[in-house]
Amino acid sequence: MRRSSFVLVAGLVALVGCQTKTPTPPAATASTKTAPAPAPSAEVDPEVKAALAKLSAEDRKIAEAQKTCPISKEPLGSMGTPVKLTLNGETAFICCKSCQKAAESDPAGTLKKVADLKAAAK
Repeated sequence: MRRSSFVLVAGLVALVGCQTKTPTPPAATASTKTAPAPAPSAEVDPEVKAALAKLSAEDRKIAEAQKTCPISKEPLGSMGTPVKLTLNGETAFICCKSCQKAAESDPAGTLKKVADLKAAAK
C-alpha cells in the first residue's frame, strides 16, 4: 500500500512538473490596461522596422501612424509583423494574434483606442 502511494505521488509530481503554463497575454493584466501608451522614440528599433517592412506600403503607413497596439500598449512590430484587422469597416493593427480576441470583442472600443493612439502620435 505504501509503495503504491509513493508511485502515485511520484507520477503526479512528474506530470505536474512537465506541464507548461501558457503565459497570460499582456492585455489580461490590470496594470497594462491602465498604463499609458509608450512615448514615441526618436529612433525606431531595427526589429520593429523590419517587422513593419513586411507590410504592404499602404498598411505600413497605417501601422506607423498608429504606432502602438490598442490592446497590449506594445509598439507595433515589437512582436513580429503586426496583425491587420477590419473592425466595423475600418482598419486597425494589433501587435499579435493574442490580442485579436480582445480587439474583436469590443470593435468600437478598439477603434476608439486606435483613433486616440493616432492623435497622440501626431
